[in-house]
Amino acid sequence: MHFETPPLMLRDLLDQVHDGRIQLPDFQRPWKWDDERIMSLLATVTQGYPIGVMMALEHGGEKTRFKPRPLDGAKVKPDTKPGMLLMDGQQRLTSLYQALKSGAPVSTMDARKKKLRRWYYIDIAKAADENADREDAILSVPEDRILRQTFGRGVSYDLTSMEKEAEAGLYPLSLIFDGDATQDWMFEYCKDTARKDTWREFRKGVLDNVTAFQVPVIKLTKDTPKEAVCTVFEKVNTGGVTLTIFELVTASYAGDPDYYEEHSTDFQLHEDWERIADELSKHGMLVEWDAKRSAYNGLQNTDLLQAVTLVSTHFRRRGRTGADPFTQPAAACKRKDILELPLTEYLDWSPRVVEAWHWTAEFLRRQCVYRVADVPYTTQLVALAAIRTVLGEEADTDEAYEKIARWFWCGVFGEQYGGSPETRLPRDLEQVAAWVRGGQEPASVGEAIFQEARLGTMRSRNSAAYTGLYALLMRQGCKDWTFNRGPIDESVYVNQKVDICRVFPRAWCVKQGIPAERYDSIINKTPLTHRTGQLMGTAGPASYLKKLETDTGLPGNWLDDIIATHVIDPALLRQEDFERFYADRAVRLRELIEEAMGKRAIPAVEAPESAEDYEPDVEKAS
Repeated sequence: MHFETPPLMLRDLLDQVHDGRIQLPDFQRPWKWDDERIMSLLATVTQGYPIGVMMALEHGGEKTRFKPRPLDGAKVKPDTKPGMLLMDGQQRLTSLYQALKSGAPVSTMDARKKKLRRWYYIDIAKAADENADREDAILSVPEDRILRQTFGRGVSYDLTSMEKEAEAGLYPLSLIFDGDATQDWMFEYCKDTARKDTWREFRKGVLDNVTAFQVPVIKLTKDTPKEAVCTVFEKVNTGGVTLTIFELVTASYAGDPDYYEEHSTDFQLHEDWERIADELSKHGMLVEWDAKRSAYNGLQNTDLLQAVTLVSTHFRRRGRTGADPFTQPAAACKRKDILELPLTEYLDWSPRVVEAWHWTAEFLRRQCVYRVADVPYTTQLVALAAIRTVLGEEADTDEAYEKIARWFWCGVFGEQYGGSPETRLPRDLEQVAAWVRGGQEPASVGEAIFQEARLGTMRSRNSAAYTGLYALLMRQGCKDWTFNRGPIDESVYVNQKVDICRVFPRAWCVKQGIPAERYDSIINKTPLTHRTGQLMGTAGPASYLKKLETDTGLPGNWLDDIIATHVIDPALLRQEDFERFYADRAVRLRELIEEAMGKRAIPAVEAPESAEDYEPDVEKAS
């Protein structure tokens, strides 16, 4: 046999990463876990739950001489020879090393791919509470250890000293394998003797779980043939099939005895989803088959369960708890809530959720979102369906529609749905429904902030704000520059193959020495038909505008009026003044976003950003 399966203590694994005894084969992809995934992993480990198997190869075999490199964040001495090369588990082990052992803030990113440096803390009181959700107890804190809420207006936690950490009851997870430091911290925390019992529960329910945590490791011996290593690496990284929550619920429903007794057959959730997906695929912006008709794009089966669970828990708990939607939402949609969703409630609410998604499709159409690829956040469709189901026809008044649309755009340009939605979805359902019924403004609207400088960093559909702005330009009435039959609507969009085009073509920009981060920005892009894009070609604006005038037979001033519908100053195109165009259009786009959000955005001069502040996007636009 070419492998062993020894379980290793997490403490020992992190020590080996720290001193270079465990490294990576140089062909491994970079570490790229975001802030929310790290917090979720830490919650799992602090509960003592398994995090999966890792795989390593003994280094030094004659047939497997791979160049090693340290895991990200490990300050390993040059020329240190590892004992093992980590073949699978890099993302998990690197995250745990940086958060628990490295002694430095973790270099990660947020849901927008903006680069972050974070420390991780755990709320002792919440962690010691058996009824609390552990993920809610994990906090991500900026590098300066000051956790600001409401986008910098006020300080929630100042954790710049051990005394302040202990006073706040927030334990730094970076100390968890340092027994002496943890003991000193405990003494500070327990100066208030009333806290001793809480610390005791915290030690049992958190510290002991982590310090005793074991990780199953498949250890390939050094005599493993290279072809076997390559096969294993390929299978481990791309061939695994995970058991999803949808499959768990499917199995649970199939075994429901009451349903079987009534219908003489099991309920097949996957067949119900297939029927629903086919029904929703009639709307091009909700569900569609991929090119190979092997999977659905857009809404997924778990979105259905999440939406139904939101609605079900809202109505099941609202009357019993009398919860305030602005402090304690009754609705919930975390994993445990979905797993506890009774089949009877699924059967009751799923048809109404599906009906609400038909309403959602019309809502998106009115926002000029016409296809799956252009939906900023699929998770927002879950919230929209839940909101509509709860409100019913109350959502159809002009005032209600205006509020829901404002919430929608605040979510898009505040980039609020890029991470894990389990907390935001219930809050938005409860608060938006209450707002429509005359209550206060939802937190998602009040907290949403857009910075003008963000425009310069939006370069592909990987950004929700990018696709959102694309729709906003059409919503405010932009017209194609050659197909002059009114604003770009769904018919023009579909039949004339509208896509995003660069206003100043790439080839022209390259010749002028304009950097890609500027000419690929959404500031230099706008929705136009395929034919218009072809006519524009690679020439500068002054040249292609003359070509468009000839092709359309339009006088120059008429064409200029059409161009202006894209919030572009046509005079700057005719002058081929890219820098003035770029600055002018950034302001105009910011004002367009402000109108949709119903609030002021932050000008670039007040909060500058650059592409270097973000992980790079892969460019998808033509």
